[in-house]
Amino acid sequence: MIEIKIPFGKEQILACLPDGSDILRMSEICPLSDQASALQEGLARPIGTPSLSKISRAKYNSAQALGHSPKACIVVSDNTRPVPYREPNGILMPIIETVLREGFAISDICILVATGTHRAMSREELETMLGHEPFEVGIEVVNHDCLDKDRLICLGSTSRGTMASINKRYMEADLKILTGLVESHFMAGASGGRKSICPGLLGEEGTYIFHSASLMADPSSRDLKIEGNPVHEESLEVARMAGADFIVNVTIDSEFRITGVFCGDLEEAHRAAVAKLKSYVGISISSQYDLIVTHGGFVAINHYQAAKAAVASLGALKQGGGLILIADNKDLNPVGSDRYRILLALLKLIGPEAFDHLLMSPDWQFIPEQWQVQQWAKVFKKIAMEDFIYYAPQLDNRHWRDLPGIDGYNMMLSRKEFSEIPCEIDSALFRSACGVYFIPKIIEKSINDFLDRHGFTIEDIRSGRCRLAYLADGPYGIPLLEKGGQKMDTFSSNT
Repeated sequence: MIEIKIPFGKEQILACLPDGSDILRMSEICPLSDQASALQEGLARPIGTPSLSKISRAKYNSAQALGHSPKACIVVSDNTRPVPYREPNGILMPIIETVLREGFAISDICILVATGTHRAMSREELETMLGHEPFEVGIEVVNHDCLDKDRLICLGSTSRGTMASINKRYMEADLKILTGLVESHFMAGASGGRKSICPGLLGEEGTYIFHSASLMADPSSRDLKIEGNPVHEESLEVARMAGADFIVNVTIDSEFRITGVFCGDLEEAHRAAVAKLKSYVGISISSQYDLIVTHGGFVAINHYQAAKAAVASLGALKQGGGLILIADNKDLNPVGSDRYRILLALLKLIGPEAFDHLLMSPDWQFIPEQWQVQQWAKVFKKIAMEDFIYYAPQLDNRHWRDLPGIDGYNMMLSRKEFSEIPCEIDSALFRSACGVYFIPKIIEKSINDFLDRHGFTIEDIRSGRCRLAYLADGPYGIPLLEKGGQKMDTFSSNT
């Protein structure tokens, strides 16, 4: 047997795969040996702009000359991104300290959380993400609200028609700083940079075209592709309209250690970060697999976010294959919004082809968050719903009424050693308490059931007749199928 480690919360869960299975992981990348010095270097000698100190001082003096108190806005991601904000070696306080040294007062600095269409974060969640220091010194921390039109400023429309209504606090700031993580993104190619503004600070109506069915269906809207990606282009056009004085973006490895710091111009610094990202997250494979085991990583705080891990696996999956996905859906709402859940139920009821046809219909009224369900439809165009096993201990049978696929927990209960567990035990509390123990058993049972349904045996994995792989980095490593010695960066359902 081959032993694997599955990241789950703060733990590494040991599980076993049959001999002959492959383990696919990103290239080794050395983290920065001195992250604090790298950040200071980036702030002092950025890409494509003067230093943050010079920009801050110029903005401060300009506001003073105009007769108003200078305002600074520092945009941060929400907790769906593992951005290293906290000390030690966190990126947030050095930015704040630089701005303060150039004259801005504590009361004139706002930390703005780029929630996009996600829910607002609580004070406890914000302190966990940002650390206690910003709150202790008295800096105001505000969640963006995409539905509050009184706190948005309309800048007009993009060439595609996206209504660029942007957070008012950001637009009224004299100094605009964006921060974030650059990782692979299944729609926009890569996160970070322009995405802090669009969709991070965008009004909900702006998503109607930016996340429209046609842009989501475009074959260039995929992981690691920037050039020609319409989602990237739309995000960038909105960000250019809103403007940004300085960005601080980082790349990280599978253990969330910083591998690069990219400061300066919105576009130039982001392009440099994407180039760094591409150098190690792509995983070359020579052929695809019948069955993939993977995990949701940090990002899969709920089922909505776990779509990223499922879509990331598509490049490695054969048509008609199977997928086993383990996720720690630790969010207050472990599935997602009511709209997301309802649309998932519709996908489950009518199937992926009919769902896509419905979204493309001229009579369809756009529903925010349909874009994420459209990503799940890509998964189910490649594999049958009964060949998708999903396990998050926070989800119980009430949640599973609306979710496509198979609940790994209920699959496990058919095992002989669990047959004595009373059927009425189906609480999220019980599942969570036993979740770590169940994961290896669920993987074993899911593999055996897939083999039985598809006419394979364990020996077929050893011989290579049935190919099984573990995506060790979950949604962060992107399988790239090689054809004729060249990497094919396509993740469409008919790859």
